[in-house]
Amino acid sequence: MPIKSSDLTASSVTDTTRHVVQEFLAARMAGDVERLVALFADDVDWLLAENPAVPWIRPRSTGAECAAQFTELADHTVAEDARASVDTFLVDGTDAVLMGYLSGTVRATGKSFEGPFSLRLTVEEGRITRHHLYENSVSIAEACTPS
Repeated sequence: MPIKSSDLTASSVTDTTRHVVQEFLAARMAGDVERLVALFADDVDWLLAENPAVPWIRPRSTGAECAAQFTELADHTVAEDARASVDTFLVDGTDAVLMGYLSGTVRATGKSFEGPFSLRLTVEEGRITRHHLYENSVSIAEACTPS
């Protein structure tokens, strides 16, 4: 049964948000798209700066589309070169912010990208309703552009 935020205290809302985000990170690391679809709400406020040079970056709005981004990213990058570290994990009520560093290699070009990132997630009724990712889009676009 979904968790209703009206049934929770402020502390338990924060605990629920932290738990859902940890589940999101675990599913992401495991490549568990089915679990990601379940974690995303039916409608998601998705923000990732459009970048025509990058095949996995495009507008999305449904849970299934959001989860598919992770599969598309894996299809276009070298798994062995993918790295992400989270240095900061802040939770306040329904909102969570993760900050860290990511890097990878684009399969088609063999070029690498890297840079800091910040991810803002909002969890409502136990599901992710907001996914705003801020990253080094210039480095990623350059890695996707053939020489």
